[in-house]
Amino acid sequence: MLLIKNVQIIDGTGKESYKADVIVKDDHISAIGNFASKKFGEIINGNGAYLSPGFIDVNSDSDHYLTLFTNPEQQDFLLQGVTTIIGGNCGASLAPLTQGDPRSLRKWADTNLINVGWHSMAEFLEIMEKRRLGVNFGTLVGHSTIRRDIIGEDIRDLTDKELAVFSAVLKRSLKEGAFGMSSGLGYVHSRLTPYYELKELAALVAEYGGVYATHLRNEEDKLVGSVKETLELAAETGVTTIISHFRPLKGFEKEFAEAILLIEKRAVDLNVFFDSYPSDRSIMTIYRLLPEWFQSGGFEIMARNILKPSIRERLTKELSGLNGEDITIAQASGHEFLVGKTLNEFAANREIGVGEALVELIDLTGFKTIVLYKNINIEPLKKAFSSRHALIASNSASFLPSSKVARLERSTNIFTKFIFMAEKDRADGQVGGIFKLEEAIKKITSVPASIFGLKKRGRIAEGNIADIAIFKDGEIKHVIVGGKTAVKDSNLQNVTAGKILRHEEN
Repeated sequence: MLLIKNVQIIDGTGKESYKADVIVKDDHISAIGNFASKKFGEIINGNGAYLSPGFIDVNSDSDHYLTLFTNPEQQDFLLQGVTTIIGGNCGASLAPLTQGDPRSLRKWADTNLINVGWHSMAEFLEIMEKRRLGVNFGTLVGHSTIRRDIIGEDIRDLTDKELAVFSAVLKRSLKEGAFGMSSGLGYVHSRLTPYYELKELAALVAEYGGVYATHLRNEEDKLVGSVKETLELAAETGVTTIISHFRPLKGFEKEFAEAILLIEKRAVDLNVFFDSYPSDRSIMTIYRLLPEWFQSGGFEIMARNILKPSIRERLTKELSGLNGEDITIAQASGHEFLVGKTLNEFAANREIGVGEALVELIDLTGFKTIVLYKNINIEPLKKAFSSRHALIASNSASFLPSSKVARLERSTNIFTKFIFMAEKDRADGQVGGIFKLEEAIKKITSVPASIFGLKKRGRIAEGNIADIAIFKDGEIKHVIVGGKTAVKDSNLQNVTAGKILRHEEN
């Protein structure tokens, strides 16, 4: 057994914190009270720090970047107090793979690095159970993943027969433990997906009590229209919905403010949420920096088109206005020496303009480049966190420290930054003049646990699973995963106690 003493408990419900001790037995919280006189084999002295449920990241990319395999410990998340991550976002998931080809993940990682030994969701989850993860993992089904298995790289409407096949595959995956479905409507392969297709699939997700998470069709000038479409889908199907990585892009703050007001007005009786992060940078595949007219056809078509002189000339001209200092190369397959360099530095080294440099970088790496783009206005985002619809997510992966990837706060400290924002103003009972620390913790514990139906998680209570974070001054001191101490005195303990979660069975 484990005794955690002298802590201030924030139970995850939003209620005021209180002082108590906690006893952990096996994988659950055995008792909460005053146990100062009891003797235990393992004791953690909280020294007055806060104890809360382990944080839940509703939008993780560790599956997209394949770090579930290359970095199963998921250290970045543990050191932030995150004990559960949800994958399969933005339309791409590791299962089901009816063709055995994870092609929908190619924009993020080299899929040749893994041997796919599964087809169905059940087979994937069973294989993952044999591996040891540092955090709990559950997944959505990727809309693009199934769609591309059915029609390949074609970009067109599904036939009635194909939609029936899609529905059957989705239904089976939901029965086998998927937590819902995600769509990546901002990406080439899904941008033209018709509303009726999404509606039929979302209705099926709702029938099974799942979640629909969506990367909007447009996050700029047509943001409001994209949000309206999402709200309409939620209203017509009743599906619990999360708008992924919802943030005010620079130059489109007005649209973001209007979209927030729309959500607050229309989603009163709907289970609609949005996730975001307190950071001013987006992580994106490099082709998304290109104009929309170029982003047509599949990956192979874009790769061929960029070699055409007339297209290169047009792209170079249209991209000349980019601020290359705001674009940093985060990942460049086969050209790791470029990682960490800005587009300006890349251009200066070649004595060319920024527009030409971007085209050349794409050509050099074969589109296999991830960039960090400083394109978010964080000030209106802070206010948006006060919405009852707001959730916090990393929208990032946990990479090995030795990885040749430009790491940033999205990977390493989004959750600690968020709680520190709340903690530092605790004397006023406010975070940025908006909400209490208890409310901040609720957004990253009990609320996402309720949305995804994570039983006995997200709340500090006797009998619940012992996923626990202990923190002070925005620093994670200790982390318990399933009753095992994964972080002690801010140091990793080489413990992989995470569980593979299935909807309705976790």
